[in-house]
Amino acid sequence: MKKFIYGLVLGLIIAFPLGINFGKDVPLFSNPFAAKPDITERVKERTGELLEDTKEAIHDATKLTMDKLKN
Repeated sequence: MKKFIYGLVLGLIIAFPLGINFGKDVPLFSNPFAAKPDITERVKERTGELLEDTKEAIHDATKLTMDKLKN
């Protein structure tokens, strides 16, 4: 029973920080108590990435039509 308690405590000590990092989507062995970037900054960053991807997709979709109009 003593080994079980030690194993349980050791498992909690190891699994708790790893679970926090996994939930925050950061590297597992980083500091689990570090402040996560502000949600508004993350939204701005991802919105910018989405806009760039959308611009590229529209450019690729219209490229064939523009080439046909030039010829």
